[in-house]
Amino acid sequence: MRKKIHKNLVGIAALAILLTIGLTFWAYFMMLQKQIFQDLQTDVHVLASSDYIVETLEQNYDANADGLRITLVDADGNVLYESKANASKMKNHMERPEIQQALKNGEGKATRHSNTIGTLSFYYAEKLDNGCIIRVSRDIPYVAKMSLYLIPESIAIFAGIFVLCLILGHIMTKRFIEPIEMLAVDVEKVSEIQAYPEIQPFIETINQQHRELKRNSKMRQEFTANVSHELKTPLTSISGYAELIESGIAQGEDTVRFAGEIHKSSQRLLTLINDILRLSQLDSVEECVDTEAVDLYEMALNCRDMLEMQANKHHVVVRVKGDTEVIQANRRMMEELIYNLCDNAIRYNHSGGSVNVTIGKEDQHPFVAVKDTGIGVSKEDQERIFERFYRVDKSRSKQTGGTGLGLAIVKHIAVMHKAELKIESELGKGTEIKIVFPV
Repeated sequence: MRKKIHKNLVGIAALAILLTIGLTFWAYFMMLQKQIFQDLQTDVHVLASSDYIVETLEQNYDANADGLRITLVDADGNVLYESKANASKMKNHMERPEIQQALKNGEGKATRHSNTIGTLSFYYAEKLDNGCIIRVSRDIPYVAKMSLYLIPESIAIFAGIFVLCLILGHIMTKRFIEPIEMLAVDVEKVSEIQAYPEIQPFIETINQQHRELKRNSKMRQEFTANVSHELKTPLTSISGYAELIESGIAQGEDTVRFAGEIHKSSQRLLTLINDILRLSQLDSVEECVDTEAVDLYEMALNCRDMLEMQANKHHVVVRVKGDTEVIQANRRMMEELIYNLCDNAIRYNHSGGSVNVTIGKEDQHPFVAVKDTGIGVSKEDQERIFERFYRVDKSRSKQTGGTGLGLAIVKHIAVMHKAELKIESELGKGTEIKIVFPV
């Protein structure tokens, strides 16, 4: 990339130099042409001021002194005087452009090339009071021929500027590439790079992506460690009780109790595996599919009925308030969302507490809110309760049999439906989680 940019800069510089030289020559020629015509016009005015032009020219004018060529033509185009040739042998000049212009407008200009001698001739003619035309001309070399005199200087200037452009191009390329190369050397220091404004958004994006990758990597490590721990606990319990039964130590009632513990641990293990698989499925789906009209109120009633036995076991009352609110959503995901919110509210509630499920609208946006009278969540923990396996009270989670994945599933489903998650909680007084859906 460095070589390509440097090469392009040098190429542009060379092209710019060549164009500048070409345009300079053209501007010089245009100024020269203008000056020549002005000089010729002055010469004509001086000559026209004489009453006896022919006699004056024949007696006093030296044709070779200043390189001028003077011609006097009558109104019919016949040559009366020619400073560099015999006038009597000259052809009629009536067809010459400058003569025609002078007869018509009082003055005329023209330029003609001579490929034979390689010159460019400038002609200026003016009509006199007596009807004759006086014409003055001057020959100069072609521009190409004139350029030969300037070639050494031009080459020197071109070489000097080109070398300067090479040096500046190298410096500019290095300055342009340096921030990008620093990204490749140490992405950790990307925020310290003092780059030009155009690349700053690019650096900020890389910085953000790097932070996101680190955060995701840390979450994956924590998830792996948590999964290992969560799977190991019930498996250790199952293995231990099974070993006791196999060894014959357990007798009678103990065998029944141990079998019950094995069943309980296996159910916990099965629930954990199902939640992990479900999270994996949700991770692999970028957006919500198979949506249909879903009545949130009806869905909340169904979830209340499914959790009735669990609520009775924990001595918690579940109430559903509100009215019909229909949204476009995936039916299964909505059931999981409300079920997990209610299940979590029951598990982390006090005996004799309550769970209120409210369906309604907030600024014309449908919402479902689940409020409990449980242990509450501190401000520090509120930002993390939707992380996988994160528990506010780990000891209580062991007692209630939670997997620590319910709210993570809730967050995934909410994000997929472009819904907004809100939480309000106070330690010892309870928690309210509200999901606000787009219109």
